[in-house]
Amino acid sequence: MEYKRRGDATNAVHQRVGWKIYHPYSQYRGEILIFEKMELPGAYIIEPKMLEDERGWFARTFCRKEFEEHGLNPDISQCSTSLNKKKGTLRGMHYQSQPYEEAKLVRCTQGAIHDIIADLRPSSPTFKKWTAVELSEENKKMIYIPEGFAHGFQTLTDNVEVFYQMSQFYSPDHARGFRWNDPSFNINWPLDFRIISPKDQSYPDFTS
Repeated sequence: MEYKRRGDATNAVHQRVGWKIYHPYSQYRGEILIFEKMELPGAYIIEPKMLEDERGWFARTFCRKEFEEHGLNPDISQCSTSLNKKKGTLRGMHYQSQPYEEAKLVRCTQGAIHDIIADLRPSSPTFKKWTAVELSEENKKMIYIPEGFAHGFQTLTDNVEVFYQMSQFYSPDHARGFRWNDPSFNINWPLDFRIISPKDQSYPDFTS
């Protein structure tokens, strides 16, 4: 969409020489992120509104104001990226214990993943329940994971990049996990072949 600056003289010059001035926010009306509640309370699938023109597209992937309006934790203390070279790579299930519980915003910037979250809050009606969503560079979906959840994923393609935004700093002393096949959760993973680190393989069964 053409964006015209204030000032008729300036606009007249731009029109004479055939320039187009774009402002990426000029098409936004109302919310710029779409929030969809998941079946586990507090978790959301978030989709950016894509603004497309002849140059390509523009999208905002985070807005503190909109997160606050939906009751989500808007704090970002750290951001991380993982590269997963092979299809079938499995990471998880990871979380941090109090007082370093963290909310996460996760998206897949290259390739595709089957993303899993599990509710570890003893007082929650969905305690020990899990759910999944596919995140990919094509669908551009993100998942918001509140405090008190475990997170993991399995890659659906080769050369997958995953971007994480965390509300809390990483604390090795509070880093926790449970095995991908813990019988307390019975998570269904999409691929039978798996590449898993020795650390993730050695996690104990979850105990509340």
